[in-house]
Amino acid sequence: MTTETAMLETPAPHTLPSTPALMQRLVSEFGAAWVKDEQQNACISKTGDCVLFIAGDPVRFPECLDVAVVLPELQRHFSSRFRIAVAERDSEDGLAKRYGATRRPALVFLRDGQYVTTVAGMLDWDDYLREVAQALAMPPSRVPGIGIPLVSSIAVSACH
Repeated sequence: MTTETAMLETPAPHTLPSTPALMQRLVSEFGAAWVKDEQQNACISKTGDCVLFIAGDPVRFPECLDVAVVLPELQRHFSSRFRIAVAERDSEDGLAKRYGATRRPALVFLRDGQYVTTVAGMLDWDDYLREVAQALAMPPSRVPGIGIPLVSSIAVSACH
């Protein structure tokens, strides 16, 4: 086996086998952290701004690969104002539920571990610049969809 062949067969450190190369690149080249449900506080609760990338299945949501390419460019454009975290595939549903992210791909903005907002889908560059600038200027807020469900104390027997 040649050195070149060995390099192709040996997985890089901190990679996940079922994750597309473009997403693994966020970790290997841009310092993103993998996030699992049980690790979420350690990875994304640090002081400062963090963007949690919840990609989704690249077969169902091929635009997630485009977002994986654009995200480091956004980080560079905003002078590394935020760090990047990437949800592991088997943790995406739990993290999406926790942060109210109903669409994929989703960029969940967090500040000091608190939810700020979510930017979902693939956008045009100018739209991304506007949305990210707004997200970085917003204060932390309540996670959408989290709260006490409203239940009527009056029994209704028929629909109107």
